[in-house]
Amino acid sequence: MIKLISFKNCPFVQRVMGALVTKNIPFEIEYIELSNKPQWFLDISPNGQVPVLVTENEAVLFESDAIVEYLDDKYAPIEELSPEQKALDRAWSYQASKHYMPQCGTMGSKDKETFEARLANLSKAFAKAEKKLGDSVFFKGNYISNVDIAWLPLLHRAAVIKQRSCFDMLEGFPKVQKWQAALIKSGLTEKTVPQDFVNTFSNFYLKNTYLASLMDDANANCSELDCCTASENSCCG
Repeated sequence: MIKLISFKNCPFVQRVMGALVTKNIPFEIEYIELSNKPQWFLDISPNGQVPVLVTENEAVLFESDAIVEYLDDKYAPIEELSPEQKALDRAWSYQASKHYMPQCGTMGSKDKETFEARLANLSKAFAKAEKKLGDSVFFKGNYISNVDIAWLPLLHRAAVIKQRSCFDMLEGFPKVQKWQAALIKSGLTEKTVPQDFVNTFSNFYLKNTYLASLMDDANANCSELDCCTASENSCCG
């Protein structure tokens, strides 16, 4: 069986899991701590980063872009595409994956000025998607494609931030917000992260950050029973 190696907050791994789940490919996953990488992992990972995918033939693959393309080559693709459309899908997928780390940097900002500067740069990616999106449920139609899977980590993390801090990273992008809601409603987010993801994610990005101060302000404005952090439902609507 395919084995995927990850750590719990990794957006690149969520993308690979999205491809595996959508294609119904059986796999097992092992989580490691990046602050204490085991030697066996360093021995097989050329760059010491996740995701790493070990194939059934025990080939060790790395880099999420390469892994997703391998899954399309090895297993039935989600959809049959012309070479031109495949190139366009890869380009739009890259528009997402190259912003995974900028989003992490934005969420980890310690002060308002840094946060707003980083968010302004990150928002350029959402603006491009807003301009491209049409009236369909997902990016290309009424089905989940590789492009949707690539954008899933960005949109999912923005949803958790809104739920916990009441700050919407997608404000001003109604089509992207609608797309985000459709992806979450599809159930794919729950299938591509560990069960304790929200808490693990929050402990990393919503403590000692600017967003943490927003969460504290949101909590102060919520009743004890309706608090953003105490309920799955945001008090901010």
